[in-house]
Parts: sequence; C-alpha cells; structure tokens
Amino acid sequence: MNFNTKKMNKSKTLSKIIASTYNTFQIEKIKTIGYDDSIKLFEISKQLVKTFGKNSLLNDNNINKYFNDETLPFIARHKKNIIGYIIGVPLEYFSDEAWSHFDQNLNENNTLYTYAFVIDREYQNKRGRYAKTLKSIYLSWAKKRGYKYTSGHVRSDIAKNFPNTEILKTFPIWYESKFPFSYYRRKL
Repeated sequence: MNFNTKKMNKSKTLSKIIASTYNTFQIEKIKTIGYDDSIKLFEISKQLVKTFGKNSLLNDNNINKYFNDETLPFIARHKKNIIGYIIGVPLEYFSDEAWSHFDQNLNENNTLYTYAFVIDREYQNKRGRYAKTLKSIYLSWAKKRGYKYTSGHVRSDIAKNFPNTEILKTFPIWYESKFPFSYYRRKL
C-alpha cells in the first residue's frame, strides 16, 4: 500500500480511544492514520535513528505498512499531541527475514512482533509513566487477540531485564546499530 501525504491533506486519523485520564493523556488504537498525525509520527521516529539506524524512520512510503487494520498500532497523546507509539505486527509478516527463522513460533500465528516502541524524549521520565501504560495496553490487547507471545529486537543489555522473556538469538551486528541486539520472545 502506498501512502502519499500530498494526497492526504484533508484526511483525519481514524482511531478508538482505549484509555484516558482527565482528558490530558490517552491511548488510541489506530485504524488509519491521517495527514497531521503522520507528520508528528515521522518526527518522533527520528528518535529511533541513533539506536536503530535510518531504516527505523517512518515516512510516506512505509507508514501505511505499519498503521493499518492488519497490525496492532497504538499512539499515546498528551493534551491532544502525539507523544509516542507502539506497533505490533504478526511475526509471519517477516517470514522473508532471516532472523524470524530463529523463532519456532514462525507460522504458528501466535506471536506479535513489536516493530517499534518509542516515547518522545520529553515524556520518557515523566511521573505519568506514559511508556509503561502504553506498553501495558499493547500487551493486554495482544493477549485479547489470541496472541500467546510478543517478540522483538532490543539492545542486549536491556533484553536481560524483561520479565517472562527468552532470548532466542543475539546479533553482534544489527543493521546500522552500534550495539548488539537480542531477538526476544515474551510469554503473555
């Protein structure tokens, strides 16, 4: 699916509010992403480049690949402004990627791969625990959709601290990253 922001000048995001507090913080499940929100998502995705490289950037050509009905994308808003997002994609979408074959659950349709999870730096250490709330809702929705596991890639030193998690493979070189990354699987 090709996404072109020039054609979307008037389009609005279609979403469902999943959780909110006092009209200042809310989490939305995205059905389709609109023009204004896509611009903010492009901006926030730039924060992933230092760790993951340029391939982690959201742009006109890939945003609909991750924000659609077949994935599990959520955004977090604070005072109506997007401050972060998390995207889950069925593991089977990545069956052409060599790393996915280290997971015995490939083709079992029971694993949701966490493609991206980012909270704007300004909100990462706030008392509202925005990241933890976003992740918790994501995991709950995955479980309700019948997934038994989530998986993803994360820096090896961080992966060791995840609860109920098995490290399936550590990659000393992970695309453009300067750090080793582990592919993990977490039981829900």
